[in-house]
Amino acid sequence: MQFLVYILVIIGWILVAGTFILSGTFVLLHNVAADTCVAMDDWVQNPTAHTALDDILPCVNSETAQETLLKSKEVTFQLVEVINQVITNVSNINFSPNFPSVYYNQSGPVMPILCNPFHPDSTDRACSPGEVDLNNATQVWMNYVCEVSATGICSTTGRVTPMIYNQMTGAINVSFGLSHYTPFLIDLEDCTFVRETFSDITRDHCPGLRQYSKWICVGLVMVSTAFMLSLIFWVIYGRERRYRVYTKQFMARSPQGQEGDKNP
Repeated sequence: MQFLVYILVIIGWILVAGTFILSGTFVLLHNVAADTCVAMDDWVQNPTAHTALDDILPCVNSETAQETLLKSKEVTFQLVEVINQVITNVSNINFSPNFPSVYYNQSGPVMPILCNPFHPDSTDRACSPGEVDLNNATQVWMNYVCEVSATGICSTTGRVTPMIYNQMTGAINVSFGLSHYTPFLIDLEDCTFVRETFSDITRDHCPGLRQYSKWICVGLVMVSTAFMLSLIFWVIYGRERRYRVYTKQFMARSPQGQEGDKNP
């Protein structure tokens, strides 16, 4: 029985030590989370100040980011213009065989031109009636692809050969990528996306994280303290109980010992 008590005491102290270690771990996590939230909020509120996050996040200034965006719009505009010139000046004209450089037996309904999403000054532009958008241009133009013979001449009705269609498709994919993904990449470049994300985190998650982690730390400390005090009181009670049993046994033997001394 005494051995079992010792085992329980050892296990109890191990649990107390474990809960205190866990409490310290959560205190560390609480401090790290609080410092991180403060650093993110400081970086969001002071974009021009040199903070600790500036050494981690390689952000460019707004002027450089806008210049990159402007160049991407210019490239998109030029690509669309080149495609439309090919459609207007080559594919939609029924050349005679006397012009072998541009003749491949074009025939049938004319192809719609591609909608340019930007004006020459790089401002946004709405599509005009009859233009196809970058999103569905390849599907629409597929109806204008002819079958070609061994010499590369259209043998069926169509405005573009498969080779020209593939080249147009490649140019459209580049234009689509530039016009749709460049703004997001610019937000990454000048850290606008990161600032918005940090702002959402500090506004929506940091207050609750600090509060709940604090509650967990306090709860673990209270549990550890209560467990330790309970273990101490249990040990004291056990020692006191053994002392009382020993005292009772001693008092019970004392009269017998005194009578034995008187009998001789």
